[in-house]
Amino acid sequence: MSKSTLAMFAALGAGGGAALTAAVYSLRSSDTEKPESQIATSRTVTAPPAPAASSVAIPPAQVFAPTAVAGPVNPAGLFEYGFPGPVSDVASRSALISSYDRRTRNPQWVVEHITPASLAIRDGDRKHSAFVEDDAVPAKFRGQLKDYFRSGYDRGHQVPAADAKWSQKAMNETFYLTNMCPQVGEGFNRDYWAHFEDFCRRLTVQYPSVRIVTGPLYLPRKDPVDNKWYVKYEMIGSPPSVAVPTHFYKVIFAEDGKAGGSVSIGAFVLPNAPIPNEKPITDFEVPIEAVERASGLEFATKLPVQRRRRLCADTTCALVIRDYADRQKAFGKDDKRAISPPRS
Repeated sequence: MSKSTLAMFAALGAGGGAALTAAVYSLRSSDTEKPESQIATSRTVTAPPAPAASSVAIPPAQVFAPTAVAGPVNPAGLFEYGFPGPVSDVASRSALISSYDRRTRNPQWVVEHITPASLAIRDGDRKHSAFVEDDAVPAKFRGQLKDYFRSGYDRGHQVPAADAKWSQKAMNETFYLTNMCPQVGEGFNRDYWAHFEDFCRRLTVQYPSVRIVTGPLYLPRKDPVDNKWYVKYEMIGSPPSVAVPTHFYKVIFAEDGKAGGSVSIGAFVLPNAPIPNEKPITDFEVPIEAVERASGLEFATKLPVQRRRRLCADTTCALVIRDYADRQKAFGKDDKRAISPPRS
């Protein structure tokens, strides 16, 4: 990481704000035009049975305990008519757990767990899966198939279907729209992002257990006219209701499998834009605190510092790019710790 990058994160830690975070996350070549993406088609399918609602109504008096000091007003009395929220629709499914943001119609985060054993089983086939709306989310807040129709964006999995081949049911459940975000297709979802997902799977060659948190970000950019920072993102759908993230993050926890053992952590933020395959994945590595500040989430708060390791110091972080001739090129320094292709 360059000295300028370190200086920016130092300022960020001192209260520099999201503007510095965005500057670090931006691609160096930011003027690349977005290619025309795959046009998603809408079709009617039968959704898998929705799990029972995980959110439980809590009486307002239980959350806002009556104060012993009498006063002329009682703001908490409004909650007797209903609590406004926000409500995170948390779904626990076979291969993932997700938290859904009703405002953006995107997940806030999606958690998965992959192992050598889970990736070795091939009982699921993508051709038997179909994108489905999530009936567990109230209809007025639900992302819909028609929102993506002719939007120019792919329905981008946050937990990849390829990580859930161990069960057809598990794979089917990765196709809920609550596991999707609008992603640029050519150059990102169907290219660089897919190679990044493959990198995560290849980590299981070295680590017996890999846990991953994935989600969208909406980061500010500086306006060249007035030099002020603005959060600006596209909305798709009719009416426009699904937000198009500016960036995506992955926080990876690679476990050594020992009781009380070490956990190698890697945090990455990628722009929702075409990325050249030659771009090293380490260019998108950031401190985990930067993802926390940008997302409003916290990671590994219960993991002791002495058990933490930096993923890209513990193994070589490099993508393997497959071209149409199925040849492979690894970008990164040759290292005996480099992740080898799994055996077929």
